[in-house]
Amino acid sequence: MRLLSENIANAETPHYKSRDLDFKAAMNAASQMSRVSIDQTHASHVGPSIAEGNHVVFRVPMNTAADGNTVELHHQQTEFGKESSRYMATVQFIENRIGGIRRALRGE
Repeated sequence: MRLLSENIANAETPHYKSRDLDFKAAMNAASQMSRVSIDQTHASHVGPSIAEGNHVVFRVPMNTAADGNTVELHHQQTEFGKESSRYMATVQFIENRIGGIRRALRGE
């Protein structure tokens, strides 16, 4: 979402290169990370996050602007809409699960 919003914000910036996330590389890096045991009582319980900078790539545009800008605003807005819908669905799912647990604990 952050990369998409940065691209949208810089749609009129001369020579700005549209960026994207290489999801396949990020998933491969995440699967190769060592897992931290939940039983540990150390600050490293929270596993290391994927460093986004290592998986950011420049997006190849269909049409480059005359000023060298590679942001295709319609594409970025479409992707932002899709990702925000997915995010909202995930948040709603989590809220429903937590609400169900709360109701069960209250005996409702």
